[in-house]
Amino acid sequence: MSEAQLYQRFGKEFATGTVLFREGEPGSEMYVVQSGKVRISIKVRDVEKVLIDLEQGEFFGEMSLLNGAPRSATATVIEPAQLLVIDPRTFEAMVKGSGDIAVRMIKKLAARLQEADDQIGNLLLKDPTSRVVHMFATLCRGVEPTEDGVPVEAPLGMLSNKTGLELEEVEAIVERLTQSELIHGEGARRFVTDVGKLEEFLAFLEMK
Repeated sequence: MSEAQLYQRFGKEFATGTVLFREGEPGSEMYVVQSGKVRISIKVRDVEKVLIDLEQGEFFGEMSLLNGAPRSATATVIEPAQLLVIDPRTFEAMVKGSGDIAVRMIKKLAARLQEADDQIGNLLLKDPTSRVVHMFATLCRGVEPTEDGVPVEAPLGMLSNKTGLELEEVEAIVERLTQSELIHGEGARRFVTDVGKLEEFLAFLEMK
């Protein structure tokens, strides 16, 4: 079945600001982003924390569909979106009918588990600087270095959410890392000058 046929059968349009589901609610549908953007967030001590912004090709909501558990996060449309809305029966038929879909989903779930493990490991670090350095080291994983170093997408807001630190604290730590020439660049895109030195610095911080 082509993408156009899939959208004709299962597609829906959602306006910016639409809450698709809330953390703790029951759920029995998963979603695939065809266009637009959806934000996944959780509430930590009454503060909304952004986990990830999902774009074309990403799927979400599958855990409630697979195990019937309540939603573990809130999903909000942040750019007008076209989504496939898949119910359990359709999902089962798609997986049984296409090994490619099953493999892609398994790979994506494995990547998400790895990311969750990384974030848990990060949050176990007590030192704020260690958390930020650890996050930069994690972002370097699998990225090819350039003449300027290893490029990473590391907006301050994302670093704040991933490390559980206040934005001002993250900003100060990133500035110190820049002054130490462990990283360089401005804005969302930065470069890790030398991954080996960054990891040595992290090991030093952990010893302290």
